[in-house]
Order: sequence, then structure tokens, then C-alpha cells
Amino acid sequence: MQVIIESSNPQAAEIRALAEHRVRFSMRRLSWTVPRVKVYLSDVNGPRGGIDKRCQVRFLAQGGQDIVVTSMARDWQSALQNALGRAVRSLLHKWQRGRKQPHVKLSAAAYAA
Repeated sequence: MQVIIESSNPQAAEIRALAEHRVRFSMRRLSWTVPRVKVYLSDVNGPRGGIDKRCQVRFLAQGGQDIVVTSMARDWQSALQNALGRAVRSLLHKWQRGRKQPHVKLSAAAYAA
């Protein structure tokens, strides 16, 4: 699995190693479904502070079904954790939905037999 971390903010460079580690850890059992993960880190309103750290996680899944989740928080680590958690849950939901067998409606005659 390829992990790509992009950011134009110099403060976000400090969290790159942690971000890659967290992505690999959260995807440890599902990495075969997603060959590439992109993480975008940005600071919405600059050095003014507040809830302005944005993390966008994009799972580039096989078959062209991408999952994109964005989270905002007061610090980079919280934004990353929230986005990864939601993205993994979404991926699991999509995967489980694809595995279900189609429901076959039986007629009354099939129940009588």
C-alpha cells in the first residue's frame, strides 16, 4: 500500500511520520483493498488558531470506488484520527455491502414444499 501525504503548511511536516504510521496501522487488515491512500493536511485560517486544522483522507480503492473523508479539529493528530476512523468504517461498510448475497424472494409454493 502506498501512502502519500501532502501539505503546504510547514508545521504539518512534523506530523508526516505519525500520519503514515497511523494510516498503516488503521489499514493493517484492509490494505489489500486499497492500494493507495492520500492524506492532505491543511491549516484553514493560518496562525490565528481555533478549530482550523483540516485533514482529508482519500482511499483510492480498486475498481475506481474512492472514499474521501474530511475532518477538522484543533490539532493535526485529532483531525487525522477522526478522518481515518470514519474512512475505515466507510470502507468496511462498502466492502460488507458488496459481499452480501442478493435476497431471493420465495413463492408460497416453495414454503409449502
